[in-house]
Amino acid sequence: MTNISRDSDHVEVDGPPYFDYGDKVRAKRTIRNDGTFPGKDIGEVLAKKGEIGYIVNIGTFLQQFYIYGVEFESTGNRVGMKRKELEMVEIDREDDR
Repeated sequence: MTNISRDSDHVEVDGPPYFDYGDKVRAKRTIRNDGTFPGKDIGEVLAKKGEIGYIVNIGTFLQQFYIYGVEFESTGNRVGMKRKELEMVEIDREDDR
């Protein structure tokens, strides 16, 4: 029998996603490849703390959490991240994409 470790008992997917497509976000911590990112070595940095990206996909994990696909501007990497790993960036009207 497999024992799946969950971050908490809170089921985030009971409500709507916190972020929406196109939202500008910042990584709250450095994200490294855990072996699920093709073409990169395990442990290789995929997104640095403070790096800016945009939400390009919204999925779920374990029917508990939303996973946000974030495309980071500086590297072009698309990384799946949880809400607790991201923070919203206010968009300056002159900073339109």
